[in-house]
Amino acid sequence: MTDTGATLVRGATILTMDPVIGDFDRADLLIEGSRISAVAPAIPIDPDAEVDVIDADGRIVIPGFVDTHRHLWEVLVRGGGPHHTLEQYYTDVLGHVGSQVTPEDVHLGTKASALSALLAGITTLQDTANIQLTPAHTDAAIAALRETGVRAVFCYGNPYPVMARYGAGLGDDVRRIRSELLPDDDADVTMALLTEWGDDDAERRNAWLARDLGVRTARHVGASTPLSRLRDLGVLQSGTTFIHGNGLPPDELELIADSGGTLSVAPAIELLMGHGIPMLGRTPPAVPLSLSTSAEVTVASDFFTQMRAALQTGRTFGRGADSGRELTVTDVLGLATRDGAAALGLDTRTGTLTPGKDADLIILRADDLDVTPVHDPASTVVLQMDRRHIDAVFRAGRAVVRDGAAVESRPELVKALQVAAARLGPVPRTSASQQRRS
Repeated sequence: MTDTGATLVRGATILTMDPVIGDFDRADLLIEGSRISAVAPAIPIDPDAEVDVIDADGRIVIPGFVDTHRHLWEVLVRGGGPHHTLEQYYTDVLGHVGSQVTPEDVHLGTKASALSALLAGITTLQDTANIQLTPAHTDAAIAALRETGVRAVFCYGNPYPVMARYGAGLGDDVRRIRSELLPDDDADVTMALLTEWGDDDAERRNAWLARDLGVRTARHVGASTPLSRLRDLGVLQSGTTFIHGNGLPPDELELIADSGGTLSVAPAIELLMGHGIPMLGRTPPAVPLSLSTSAEVTVASDFFTQMRAALQTGRTFGRGADSGRELTVTDVLGLATRDGAAALGLDTRTGTLTPGKDADLIILRADDLDVTPVHDPASTVVLQMDRRHIDAVFRAGRAVVRDGAAVESRPELVKALQVAAARLGPVPRTSASQQRRS
């Protein structure tokens, strides 16, 4: 594709996810430069203007997906732990594999996962980067994110082996990263801190660092990590992405909303690894939710997988007057786009097809035999489609996918992944008895 600076998507069904603009059965969308400049039933263009026109008849256009929690480096062992429990994942993936990866591995894995996300229509993600073994590992991950063009929050975290040995307190290298590598909160790659469960001193230190650096935080939580302890310590951070939350009682969940946080649910991996029942349909209505993929070591990292798992969970556990919320297909599509952007503090830039926002969008084929007829566009996207139906992906106005294929092929990246995987070897599977002994 020749970059003319303007692209007109003509005659599509458009789900803007913007409650003010609404949806369109048939409309046009104009991209100028990196941004959406107009969405309307018909957008006239000067016949002499250099505009790339996409005939989108039979297509559905939605915002790019937003993945609020993904461990990108783990693409190195993609699909390598299909039978792992959560405890085995800690020991075998985060512990065994995570202690072996080099900065070059981290660069490779991060780049491959980010590009894979873009090809799947995920234009924004939070890299929950718990692999900072050395400053070189950190630099490699940030460089990889920048090279892909994805919009990313680089969420710096201690690796599992480091936490097991030295605790959860984050090191001083975060200051170098903030001042030298990620000082700009308006850049495509921004910074956050992964502040995991630790002793009182570590919790206070991490909270102080986040406030001093002026960055958001994320953390994994569940039944054994009560938020009330964090409240009592005074370390709850506004804007925190709380991850999973399985088993938290309603009063603990309400602390998420009270503190200005959100809950990122990764329903597919939570069900498969045994985290507990995903909290979709089980949270108080005031708790803002988003979706995430978590770890490619176990589940597919596309959002069609996540949306279906979310809807199935929400419909199963969201029925009845006391259940919290019963999700609809429109709700789930909102979790995958608009609500994810809000969770990361990026809702002024992405998450809806609103004029003025970055042109992060997906064009989906809805006239294929396996998805037509379309009675409810949101239902078609959430329940009938998969990655095969992606016709185009734009990230900040730049085409990443056109006509159902990647704009740029990456055979060298595929080969490098295969070589790295062979060197790292298969993911071990520690038995329950071995875990107890360790």
